[in-house]
Amino acid sequence: MLPTERLAYSAISQRPPLKLPNGKRTAVWVIVNIEEWDPKETMPRTVLTPPAGGSPMPDIPNWAWHEYGNRVGFWRMLDVFDQHKIPAALAINGKAISTYGPIARAAHERGWEFIGHGFGQKNMQKVPDEREDIRKTRDAIVAFTGKPARGWLGPGLTETWETPDILVEEGFDYVCDWVLDDEPVMLNTRTKPIVNIPYTQECNDVAMMLIQHHKASEYYDRACDQFDQIYADSATSSRIMALVVHPYIMGAPHRCKYFARVFDHIKKHDDVVFWTGSDIVDWYRTQRG
Repeated sequence: MLPTERLAYSAISQRPPLKLPNGKRTAVWVIVNIEEWDPKETMPRTVLTPPAGGSPMPDIPNWAWHEYGNRVGFWRMLDVFDQHKIPAALAINGKAISTYGPIARAAHERGWEFIGHGFGQKNMQKVPDEREDIRKTRDAIVAFTGKPARGWLGPGLTETWETPDILVEEGFDYVCDWVLDDEPVMLNTRTKPIVNIPYTQECNDVAMMLIQHHKASEYYDRACDQFDQIYADSATSSRIMALVVHPYIMGAPHRCKYFARVFDHIKKHDDVVFWTGSDIVDWYRTQRG
């Protein structure tokens, strides 16, 4: 299906209002991306270009740059979540669950939700068998957590024309790739609809730090500004705000403090709830059916 066949245009101002429980008006969810980069393949992202150009293998500088996030950055960020008593959603490559076992265990012990993020960090258009990749990711999450894998985030938000269809057929309840709204929306598939939960490209450390090359404090500035506007919008109908981080980016020593300060700002508001994707989709289905 074309995107316009999966959902019709809808003006947010013309929808029935959404109401969060217990007098809350805005739901914030934080997604931590844990990825495994194959040193035998071109690095998904780079911080240094090789002196002579090209895509050399092994690409030790860029592989190590990413690996720092899993060895050090994640644990620095974990302290932030613990200090603020905030749950996160762990968007994790299926094979990264075993490769980075201590990370998976730390997230599971804290009750974080595990979201499928591809079996490896590769565009879904480049995966030899998309259904098999989705199944392997789903099965790795279930084997580790003992719970069904309900949510999916494509690596780099990538999808094929069939991804939402396959996700429903393989038991997923929601996807996060369609960054087009501040409320959840229903996407048509060839069987039953799937919920898309608001994600973010703007409050995403990849966009800010690696593509736009902002200084570290931009994450704090932009996240607070985005929250303030979404919070104001939610006066008449509840809204969802996402924050996206990668340990090799916001877990770097010069950046992590700006990530932490975002929660100091948000938690000044008593009518904000920190939820996971499953919390959001279960609530939304009670509102829209």
